[in-house]
Amino acid sequence: MLDAILQAFVTMNGFATNPVVLLVLAFAGAYLGSRVVEIIPFTRRIIERREAQAAERD
Repeated sequence: MLDAILQAFVTMNGFATNPVVLLVLAFAGAYLGSRVVEIIPFTRRIIERREAQAAERD
């Protein structure tokens, strides 16, 4: 069991040192983060309030 866990960590370390994989993970994280912010009601209210203030200025 411990051997399988250690092998998984070694494999993930190999992925983590590859810059292409890091870029893909960064873009995926940014996309998912933007989607989560729109779903959470508290942050959605903040965004709507800022958009309303910007519309009032124009």
